[in-house]
Amino acid sequence: MNRLYRRVLLGLGFDGKDGHVRLSKGKNFRLLGGSEKTHKVMQDKAIRFNEQLTKRKKTLDDINDKEFHEIAREVGLNVQEDKG
Repeated sequence: MNRLYRRVLLGLGFDGKDGHVRLSKGKNFRLLGGSEKTHKVMQDKAIRFNEQLTKRKKTLDDINDKEFHEIAREVGLNVQEDKG
């Protein structure tokens, strides 16, 4: 797949007050900011999301919206589902 159009999970933390710039990059995710605790929580959830994809033998590009939200709920991500 063309790298320009690959899907990724994006996590943004806004509670970092200690002056550190936290950036994590992994398979299917990019995380920026947050306190040490918040950033760690984002990392854990992104990793667990990837584990669920692996378990289903799918990639982020392969899943539909329903599957995305199902996995998100399983790993504790706060996502708003489109009601329309």
